[in-house]
Amino acid sequence: MRVMTCVNSIKGESGTMDQPVEKRADGLLMGADGLLRCPWHGDKEDYRIYHDTEWGMPQDDDHRLFEKICLEGFQSGLSWLTILRKRENFRAAFAQFDIEKVAQFGDADVERLVQDAGIIRHRGKIVSTINNAKRAIEMVEREGSLGKWFWSYEPAAKDRPKKLDYATLMSMGKTDISTAMSKELKKRGWSFVGPTTCYAFMQAMGMVNDHIEGCHHRAVTEAARTAFKRP
Repeated sequence: MRVMTCVNSIKGESGTMDQPVEKRADGLLMGADGLLRCPWHGDKEDYRIYHDTEWGMPQDDDHRLFEKICLEGFQSGLSWLTILRKRENFRAAFAQFDIEKVAQFGDADVERLVQDAGIIRHRGKIVSTINNAKRAIEMVEREGSLGKWFWSYEPAAKDRPKKLDYATLMSMGKTDISTAMSKELKKRGWSFVGPTTCYAFMQAMGMVNDHIEGCHHRAVTEAARTAFKRP
């Protein structure tokens, strides 16, 4: 997910009016439940749940990693909320992101997906997902698992900001490490994996903790990262 600012009392993508929320000078958002959070969820219920239960929690499951990097590719040029609200449609369309099954998709599947109104009907991104499934199989054969390879790009503590406030986070759309990851993935034949996409992937999969200082979930995420056994 690429971080974004929120607008109070706006009409949500579902067509309903979202509840007014208080965005503070430090960038934190005071939700209707009285908890401070990163601002990007805008206190939309589904987005808030994603913030509180998924974003930043460490994952090393190959299936989850593959799904997420594919969905981040589909997000390019769009908002993560758009993808989140279509995620179940994407899962149904792409065989639950089963890597082996997606790698076997052919021209008929591409045409089927281009006609699927429940997903983002971008031919290039659809073809990219099939290609990336094939590249993922190669990576597993070569590295042992996707988790082992992706987590090798976890930045060292010394390379992280000493204090992650809102202004700092907004300046980190990509990093040297996400750029290096992107270059290596492209070298291995992956597509739609630019530096910004890779950093959004790292944020979501817990390779960094980008819940900003003061967010109630920052400590929860950090505890999960501490307990997490790296592959």
